[in-house]
Amino acid sequence: MGFLIAAIAANVWLLLLLNLGVQLAAVIEAIFLAFFLWWARGGGPPSAFRVARARAFRHDKLASRQWLWGLVAAVFFAATVHASIVLLFRVVYYPAVAFRQGYDLSFIPSQPLRWVAVVVSAASAGICEEIGFRGFMQQPIEQRQGVSVAVFISSFLFLALHLTKAWASLGMVPIVFGAGILLGLLAWSAGSLIPGIIGHFVMDVGLFAYWWTGIAGDFTARPITETGVDRPFLIACCVFATSLVVVLLAIWKLRESASTDALTRSA
Repeated sequence: MGFLIAAIAANVWLLLLLNLGVQLAAVIEAIFLAFFLWWARGGGPPSAFRVARARAFRHDKLASRQWLWGLVAAVFFAATVHASIVLLFRVVYYPAVAFRQGYDLSFIPSQPLRWVAVVVSAASAGICEEIGFRGFMQQPIEQRQGVSVAVFISSFLFLALHLTKAWASLGMVPIVFGAGILLGLLAWSAGSLIPGIIGHFVMDVGLFAYWWTGIAGDFTARPITETGVDRPFLIACCVFATSLVVVLLAIWKLRESASTDALTRSA
């Protein structure tokens, strides 16, 4: 169910963009995403599944401490993913043609409108995939099988959805799977999909703008087999390691905060 919800809802934007143009499509997609969020939180039909939908969405109200650590986790999650991609393509050549396949925005007449398309694409993917994978899929499995099994299954199917992309090379597999693991842990630790949606959105803005469409620039660094271990490579290593540590720390802090709040409510 979660897989289908994520795949179907996320592709509404593509159909709108290709048939209506950026401006009208963006307005309609914003309305659709607002309705989708309302429905996922338990609104609308079918009434028999309202409670289950609300439970899968988890909480939408966070304490100030949770917002702090949630935003920290979101930003450094995105940094971790992008640093890992940089490191991958300092080890092997960056396959620009494969990465750009299916992401040509040349039919959009201006650069500002291309940025609108990128931002809406990122919002659509972040909202729909987090609700589908970390909400409707992961949360029920957590209740039955525990967190480890739930995070693994949702991350594996998250990977499976993205293996259909031309950019899904062997080197990208651990990156996509690892991103799924971190997003799954973030949803569980925060008791909310909101930090994961924000992190997914920030990550995808960079992916769409830089890696997939090139409207924010091109990756031109050569592999270290040609350049040797240079300063940019070492900086990327430090960014990756630091960002990953901060994400894991934030996840731990979020879980600690959620547990404290639960004890306070039950007292």
